[in-house]
Amino acid sequence: MNDTLTLGFSPCPNDTFMFYPLVHGLVDTGGLAYKERLEDVETLNLLALKGELDVSKVSYAALGHIRDEYALLRAGSALGRGCGPLLVAKDNIDPRELAGGTIAVPGRYTTALLLLRLFDPTLANFLVMPFNEIMDAVLSGDADAGLIIHESRFTYQGFGLHKLIDLGEWWEGKTGLPIPLGGIVARRSLGSETIAAVERALRDGVAYARTHPDEAASYICDRPGG
Repeated sequence: MNDTLTLGFSPCPNDTFMFYPLVHGLVDTGGLAYKERLEDVETLNLLALKGELDVSKVSYAALGHIRDEYALLRAGSALGRGCGPLLVAKDNIDPRELAGGTIAVPGRYTTALLLLRLFDPTLANFLVMPFNEIMDAVLSGDADAGLIIHESRFTYQGFGLHKLIDLGEWWEGKTGLPIPLGGIVARRSLGSETIAAVERALRDGVAYARTHPDEAASYICDRPGG
């Protein structure tokens, strides 16, 4: 086995909570150590597309593009209800009126954009930017609408923006299923023994974090964006 693996995840509290035990060796890692790299999820998607990380969180929308090089682990996936991306704009319009308009999105390989394209395949003019800049782009007029995720779901009204559609609500109503947001992948070239060790450590890390929730608090708060 390699002694140290690069590990990519976002500063989102869900990710830092889950990976805290692995990064700090609080569970049996099978002799492996992890070098963390914290990035927003679209950056992680792009790094995985380039094969630059050994283990990484990625959007499920990106999985089909990397499955030849990476294996999806059976632990650590994020499935959500009531937490889907929102399409917002300055005016309360029908979202289908946005055909031909510019929509700011948090990444071309994000689950958020995949949901939007499933909702309306005619939408095609996207402006990719970091998720935390999207609302400002809508307010400034650089984009006609914005696809927001994370904490923006709870703050957009304070910016005077209108919700055009909750894509999570749309998906759940259409399928009855939770949104497959993101999963953890490992480079296939690591070999089955190393991948199995990563998967066991991740599963044990989730269990550890759940039974020791206060331990990770300072680590979560110290991460940029945490």
